[in-house]
Amino acid sequence: MDNKNNKKVQVIIHSSWKKIIQPEIKKKYFKNLEKFVDDSYQSNLCFPPKKLIFNAFKLTPYNLIKVVLIGQDPYHQINQAEGLCFSLSNNSKIPPSLKNIFKEISDDLDIDIPFDGSLKGWASQGVLLLNSVLTVAENSPESHKNRGWEVFTDTIIKHISNNKNNVVFLLWGNYSIKKEMLIDRSRHLILKSGHPSPLSANKGNWFGNKHFSKTNIYLEKNNIKPIKWNTFKT
Repeated sequence: MDNKNNKKVQVIIHSSWKKIIQPEIKKKYFKNLEKFVDDSYQSNLCFPPKKLIFNAFKLTPYNLIKVVLIGQDPYHQINQAEGLCFSLSNNSKIPPSLKNIFKEISDDLDIDIPFDGSLKGWASQGVLLLNSVLTVAENSPESHKNRGWEVFTDTIIKHISNNKNNVVFLLWGNYSIKKEMLIDRSRHLILKSGHPSPLSANKGNWFGNKHFSKTNIYLEKNNIKPIKWNTFKT
């Protein structure tokens, strides 16, 4: 792990994002955020590793976006977060929410559940796996909220909504559903459900939403290549 080092946060992104992100990182709020993140990584164990903070923007080119899945903040235990919401690194034990995602995929599309939790294969197909907050301290969920990340990621969501057409936005749980106000429903498909966590799923708020088949039906209807949801690794 290189979290506790003297390297400043590097914005490592695909070239197609530069015109969108570079003006944002010059703003005062982002400079303040950058200092907070640098200080936090110096004083605490934080996730994901610095080089993976912007991994969603590295693995999913802007021009390839078909789906935006909005999460909250990264996994907060060691060897889990890899800069993609819900995606798991290093063959770690699959957490309950991701297990429930895989179960819904299996039930919806009749495909096998994978052995590990990396979703890089989705990212490479155009699924932007975007947490609202891109960093977190160890064992402290929501520890980096209200520091500026939400301003940054809300800007990204609004830009996609205003400048693209026929994108599927997956909003799971009350936190993500609040982002609906940023999205132009007349241009895109918004699919909402409860969060896949056991607390929500076991109350009947997750299973049976069929978001994965609904996404592909919408994409195909608009002459867009569907997502191979059973492709988990690149």
